[in-house]
Amino acid sequence: MPEFAVGASDALVVVDLQVDFCPGGALAVRGGDQVVPPVNRLLALPGWLKVATRDWHPPGHVSFRAQGGAWPPHCVAGTPGARFHPGVDASRVDLIVSKAARPEADAYSGFEGTALAADLRGRGVKRIFVCGLATDYCVRATALDGRREGLEVVVVEDAVRAVDLKEGDGARALEEMRRAGCRMARSGDIAG
Repeated sequence: MPEFAVGASDALVVVDLQVDFCPGGALAVRGGDQVVPPVNRLLALPGWLKVATRDWHPPGHVSFRAQGGAWPPHCVAGTPGARFHPGVDASRVDLIVSKAARPEADAYSGFEGTALAADLRGRGVKRIFVCGLATDYCVRATALDGRREGLEVVVVEDAVRAVDLKEGDGARALEEMRRAGCRMARSGDIAG
């Protein structure tokens, strides 16, 4: 029996499941494409809001190495690498949130510099289920900001993958999210 029944006060937040973050992409997360099947299962559930965040960088973004940032160019707005992974059923997404779209500002969280919090409040959302890429960066930041916004947050563990620049970063991020009050679930624990 599913542990979580979702409804109108719930939202799925699929974080940055984009070509550049999947194998073969400019900033690939190992196994990033493995989250597509559980994400699609969640997108198919009826009765809740489905949100997808995306990195949507302009050329020359502050996060890129050429500008002194930490990362190679990735998810440049309008390029093939910025598209959602082709296996994701993006037709089921109700709301797309573009983040880090200004050249001088980086953002890991789907809440940072966007209207996501207001959109969720306006729709009566009280609980979000967070999945996508990467556990130790944008998933972590989005989940923690969700808690700061007063939302109940559930991280879907089989639908996230970590960069793990340092071994164990993903596990440490999951533990940090737990300590902040996020609950953990598997996609099979969630039903519409």
